[in-house]
Amino acid sequence: MTAKPSSLPIRRILLAEDDDSMRGFLVKALEKANYEVVAFENGEEAFERLKTEPFTLLLTDIVMPKMDGIELARRASEIDPDLKIMFITGFAAVVLNSENQPPKDARVLSKPFHLKDLVKEVDRLLDV
Repeated sequence: MTAKPSSLPIRRILLAEDDDSMRGFLVKALEKANYEVVAFENGEEAFERLKTEPFTLLLTDIVMPKMDGIELARRASEIDPDLKIMFITGFAAVVLNSENQPPKDARVLSKPFHLKDLVKEVDRLLDV
């Protein structure tokens, strides 16, 4: 089990994004906004890290190899029900049905988006 986010600085983000260049852009934008970001190229690796370290936000692509973002979010919520979750996706038409429902209160940001908009949404979600 990880520590609860309430015992953490509010600026710790676990990022799962399979596109190398997108992941790099996201990390740079979030670090510039004073967030600590730990990034992985797939959900499986991100989930393994989440089991050993606490985070305040899971920022994940929905469509990824090994473990998609919905499954990652579902498992992450089991470990830490207070973890904030935001999905980023280039597939605006991804249908969320009863079999692949994201955890409640999860946000979705559709690609393409401006990095400033991403930072604003993260700030808003974390009440910064």
